[in-house]
Amino acid sequence: MGILSGNPKDEPLHYGEVFDIWASQLAGNGMVAGYQTMLNHVGDDDLKKLLSEAIEIGQQQLKQTAELLKDNGIALPPAAPEVPDACLNDIPVGARFQDPAIAAVLSADIAVGLVACSQIIGKSIREDVAMMYGQFHVQKAALGAKALRLNKEKGWIIPPPLHLNKHQDC
Repeated sequence: MGILSGNPKDEPLHYGEVFDIWASQLAGNGMVAGYQTMLNHVGDDDLKKLLSEAIEIGQQQLKQTAELLKDNGIALPPAAPEVPDACLNDIPVGARFQDPAIAAVLSADIAVGLVACSQIIGKSIREDVAMMYGQFHVQKAALGAKALRLNKEKGWIIPPPLHLNKHQDC
């Protein structure tokens, strides 16, 4: 039996794992609070549903990472307070986030989250940490697929220049 080959939960986290889990907790706190704020600005029902799902997934992931940090004696980063509900019509038009912008931020956050999860998986030596972030990666990928579909259906996606490789018959 080699080193670190027992129960992963009994093994110490290395400094990279500690930092990555703590940083993902901090970023997740900010994203959930941001999405709660954006939810007050959303007019489209489909986007509202997707954003609510992102909040729910984020809160579930925060619960898991908080438990892991606490179990390892690591203080949690500060969390933003819950965002109160607001009526969309009470937000002045010039101060309101528009639905396409909210969808773009959500999509970008999902893409960044996929990369972050992959990096954490690659750095982890504890199987439970790698598996947890693997689970997060799958959840983010599924949410990203829904966001892409929504952006296409609503006409909100802004594609880069499309490459049309047309062969001309000579």
